[in-house]
Amino acid sequence: MFLQAKTAHFVCEACSKSFLNPIIMARPKKNIESLKAIRVNLRMTVNEYLIVSGSAATLGLSIPDYIRKKVSGRSLPRKKISPENRQLFVELSRIGNNINQLTRNSHLRMHAPKSLFYQLEELRTILHELKSEIKKR
Repeated sequence: MFLQAKTAHFVCEACSKSFLNPIIMARPKKNIESLKAIRVNLRMTVNEYLIVSGSAATLGLSIPDYIRKKVSGRSLPRKKISPENRQLFVELSRIGNNINQLTRNSHLRMHAPKSLFYQLEELRTILHELKSEIKKR
């Protein structure tokens, strides 16, 4: 439905806008340097694609943005930590604090029972296993 010239004038007056100075709502033009004019097609194996898409997903980027940043040498954002891993980090820090407190108490008393040392060694092995599991993910 099109407005006639005299109807359009009344509509603009009702909106309290000047008919002679319309507001331009177009997006500003980009610089020539910032235009993405060249398209590159890339073939990769399924394994390569899975690696690239997995890396892009963990960083929260799309695959083209990830490849652009990787190729241009720009810095990549930090990996996003999943809620499970975040909870695991919290638990690890709590275990570490407990180990430090136990060690400090054993040094103050200088005659800690042998069971305490066995528990400390067990906690250290669990801690190393958890760290290696986190690094694998």
